[in-house]
Amino acid sequence: MRIGLVCPYSLEVSGGVQNHVRDLAEELMSRGHFVSILAPGRPVSASKPSVPEVITSSHRAVPVTYAGRAVAVAYNGSVARLAFGPRVAVRTRRWLAAGRFDVLHVHDPATPSVSLLALRASEIPVVATFHTTCSRSRMLVSAGNLFRSSLDKIAVRIAVSESARATLVQHIGGDPTVIPNGIYCDRFTAGKAKAEWGEGGPALVFLGRIDEPRKGLHVMTAAFSALCRDWPDIRLLVAGLGQPPVLNALRDDVRRRITFLGSVSDADRARLLASAAVYVAPHVGGESFGIVLLEAMATGAPVVASDLPAFAAVLEGGRLGELFTAGNAAAAAGAISQLLGDPARRAELSRLGTEAVRRYDWSCVAPNIEATYHQALATHHPR
Repeated sequence: MRIGLVCPYSLEVSGGVQNHVRDLAEELMSRGHFVSILAPGRPVSASKPSVPEVITSSHRAVPVTYAGRAVAVAYNGSVARLAFGPRVAVRTRRWLAAGRFDVLHVHDPATPSVSLLALRASEIPVVATFHTTCSRSRMLVSAGNLFRSSLDKIAVRIAVSESARATLVQHIGGDPTVIPNGIYCDRFTAGKAKAEWGEGGPALVFLGRIDEPRKGLHVMTAAFSALCRDWPDIRLLVAGLGQPPVLNALRDDVRRRITFLGSVSDADRARLLASAAVYVAPHVGGESFGIVLLEAMATGAPVVASDLPAFAAVLEGGRLGELFTAGNAAAAAGAISQLLGDPARRAELSRLGTEAVRRYDWSCVAPNIEATYHQALATHHPR
């Protein structure tokens, strides 16, 4: 099958949707399909802007066409890098024509970017995955109404979680199928703790954009400050894009125990999670799934997370990890301290997590997505 995948967000910046699209492309190619990705971004070759280039995922080269310069736009508590406009629309139509795809799979098509442009131009069966979770959003309702004729082209709608499904039904409508995000479990189970990260007292790990308030680093540092009083050798390792915050409000002895690692490679991401005595996800909102929880679980790291619906679903209401009230630093510190003081519970969570995460492996998730392609083909009626 010839499959066109469209990512609305620039691949030049790491993110959950970008990684999902990249890894899905790799898995589909390994299953014998031809796959091409369209995404925002400035082509390397200005003279041939529509000629596919190649990105290398962990194990496979994936052809990518860059639709045009990405523009940073504030969206859902984050900053999304999108591409739109007449030139982008022309490149999108050229990509569709050159690809001769059997199925088009767009991601977050209500976002004003290349997914929507591809959907508007498409005359082939369309599958759409919706990744967004938010409370009532006028912008999303407006997008649903404004782009109704294009969104009605979608043959099969996928939501990555029940919370994403609820957002889609509330704002746009339809009856989406829930198919979760996938990960390559073996790439994380193979992660070995890096010597310098594993030395010393127990390490807490935070992983995410450190300049986005919704990721909850402010909650993490406040909780860590409280923990330092009872755990004199505890450490905090922080990895992610963004300028490290000024921590003048923290005591000197607390600041000295926090290490900012910046952005880390995929391999070091696995090593970092494997170095964690506890992985902490203190996010305060805007999360539709929680793929980083799966990555941590795959390495055997016990997880403490805020009780966002998406996180609670992944952790099965607390069976696979400890939950605390989102935004409550004292509750986070209490949950972390209790887990640090209970080696048997940490070992249990490590075992349960590595077992449970296998059902999210791409080898299990991809066949369900393939089934939606066949469903779209079977129900497509050319206009």
